[in-house]
Amino acid sequence: MKIKFTYLIISGLIALLAIPSRNTMEDIEILTTNTEYVAGKTIVLKFSTTNDEKTSLYLSNSYGTTIIKPIIDSDFLNFKIPELLSNKTGVVHWKLLSKESLSGKFYIRPEQKTETIETYLGPPSIGAGGSDFSMLVVIPTDIYDNPLADSTKITVKHQFLENQINDIIIMKNRIAYKNIYSEKKIGRILVSSECLELNSKESTLNVMPGIPTDFSISFQRNHEYSDGNQITTFSTSIIKDTYGNIVSDGTFVNFFITNTLKNILKTSGTTVNGIAVAKMIHPDHKENWSVKAFIEGMAESNVIELSYKSIISDFEVRFTENNRTITVGPLKSFMNQMVPDGLEVLLSVYDGNQILKILSKNSSKGFTTFNLDNNTFPSKSYTLKIKTAKIEKTFPNTKL
Repeated sequence: MKIKFTYLIISGLIALLAIPSRNTMEDIEILTTNTEYVAGKTIVLKFSTTNDEKTSLYLSNSYGTTIIKPIIDSDFLNFKIPELLSNKTGVVHWKLLSKESLSGKFYIRPEQKTETIETYLGPPSIGAGGSDFSMLVVIPTDIYDNPLADSTKITVKHQFLENQINDIIIMKNRIAYKNIYSEKKIGRILVSSECLELNSKESTLNVMPGIPTDFSISFQRNHEYSDGNQITTFSTSIIKDTYGNIVSDGTFVNFFITNTLKNILKTSGTTVNGIAVAKMIHPDHKENWSVKAFIEGMAESNVIELSYKSIISDFEVRFTENNRTITVGPLKSFMNQMVPDGLEVLLSVYDGNQILKILSKNSSKGFTTFNLDNNTFPSKSYTLKIKTAKIEKTFPNTKL
């Protein structure tokens, strides 16, 4: 009996050792050998199975991460990559979430068939001369909006006046670009591109005039008298750039006028068809002007000299009402006509050598009248000076 019992124990131990342990299961292996796919195609990663339905696959690419469950197929674990990842190009990293440490990666390349062409052209305007340029960026994409592969050839076409040029550029880092340089003449450059028999939309690049060159100025006026009423008109020659192109409309031109006292007056105008026009009212006294025009920081004109003759050589002054009412006039112009309304007349009142007050009035119908009241000017003798058009008359010891 004792021998039989011992035999049963030994047999039981042998039977237990014959049962396979879960910890000694066969290692999981990836059976899919392909590491490169085309975007949009079905991608399935196949692994040798352990019959463990809880095993998941972790996926990561530049668009995000996800975890997917397997499809059990007899002795295999199949993981179908979702379209969210399989439609986009780039590297996809994977890791099997199990007791085994298993990971890897595969690459998805774009389908070499152009579905759309994205183009960007800027700046939209460049200066004439051949040194300024605009950049054209071209990004052809497949049906899933993936940029095509590097080394893809793109034809860039641009037309200006009678010339049409085709250039080949190569995609690098998922884009292609070309600098479109300006011409010496102004106009529009039409730009388009083509990739794998698909053409882009047409873009327009404006070639604008370059930096203005120096120019000349002239003037026009009805007469040369300083009546403070008429207008002198200043005009530029047709302003052009180095290549003979007329500058853009709206180019700002400043005219600086230096008078006899070295004071500076300023007027300005903008170009229309290359010519800028500015106006300045005549002075109200004899004057000499020196005029020069500038396009700030770019170009300047010659200097022109203008002289204005005085319209008044003399004037009358009449005292009434105990010398408290002073009438200046008639003020006559170069044809013996009354001067235009608005001519300034100054009356300075002195007590000895001390000036008490300066009164200013503008002429009306050729006359100007001053009234000196008792409160401001008590009765006594004063020196009165009357000045207009830079002509001055003095009346000493005038009793009010």
